Amino acid sequence: MSSTIESATGDLATALADADAACREVQDRIDDYGEETVRAVADAYDRAADLLDRYDGQATGTGKENFKHFIQFQEKFDSLVEDLPEDLPERDAFEAANDRFDKRRLSESDFAAARDRLAAAGDIAGLLDERREAVAEYRETRREVGHALADVREEIAERERLVELGDADLDAPVEEIREPIEDYNEAVAEAFSSFKSSASARELLSFVAATEDYSLVSFRDPPETLEEYVETREVGTEPVSELLKYARYSNSKLDHYVEDPTALKRAVATNETYLERLDADPLQLEWPPRSAADLRWRVEELVSVVARFADDEVVADLRDVQSVVRDRERFEELRTVAEAEAELSDAEREKVASGAVEDELAELRAKRKRLEDAREEYPER
Repeated sequence: MSSTIESATGDLATALADADAACREVQDRIDDYGEETVRAVADAYDRAADLLDRYDGQATGTGKENFKHFIQFQEKFDSLVEDLPEDLPERDAFEAANDRFDKRRLSESDFAAARDRLAAAGDIAGLLDERREAVAEYRETRREVGHALADVREEIAERERLVELGDADLDAPVEEIREPIEDYNEAVAEAFSSFKSSASARELLSFVAATEDYSLVSFRDPPETLEEYVETREVGTEPVSELLKYARYSNSKLDHYVEDPTALKRAVATNETYLERLDADPLQLEWPPRSAADLRWRVEELVSVVARFADDEVVADLRDVQSVVRDRERFEELRTVAEAEAELSDAEREKVASGAVEDELAELRAKRKRLEDAREEYPER
């Protein structure tokens, strides 16, 4: 494991502990006053600050309008202070600010001085914002820990996979499962090519549409305009190759073959790529193969689908694949060998053999535990 990842993991666990400590510290300060008291101070401070902001500049000067605003401001600020509870923390700060306005004329310096005198109350009012910020920081750090934990788990899974593949016996007779799969794939490709060449477009697209009932056979659904055209027009009884040939004719030449050249162009020419790419790929089996359980279900579906167009020999090839899947333990052993041959480089094999991967796994598991412990110790807020 790189020192960068190791350092990041440790830093995140420490950062989460620090974020938790910051949340607790600000909450302790709020608890010293009491939640409701802090909210009361914050409400009073906000109202006072709002008055100062609104009347600063309007209640100063010597004009008639200024004097009007001056009277309004004095009355409102004085009323605010008078209504405050006697035991409100820093009530004297509000009174000190109000005293600054007990004069016949105000200047901007009076407003500045009042703000200074309200600073102590502002510190208490600010505790709520401090808590919101601390909790937001805590949550963000905890999310980062979660992302790091997911990354470490993925790294562990990758290393464990390397060990599994590195332990595979490359001399095992993997052809026991490869040959039946290759034989079937070749046979079904040939059978589907023959079916596509000889069947009518209507029959071919009807077959493709019918496979929608089989979740493990993933043909792309026929385009609606094309499907409707071959179902309702006489030319739909001809093979796909003929339809594609017609689609490349000019309208004047095509007029000799179909009743509505424009309709054929619209339905076939626009879907030429779909028809050309329609092949046996959704019917073939992957290599390396799926797990025994997955392959067994896929083969069962394929037997039903392939039997719709292919002869018994192709279905028999599928049955041969079923036979090798029945011995699940043996199949999985050979499947792992196949995956090792396909996925593992020489350098990766050497790394597994040297024990370096196991060393990395030990480090990664230690990091995973540290992150998991941090997530458990510091729950969501």
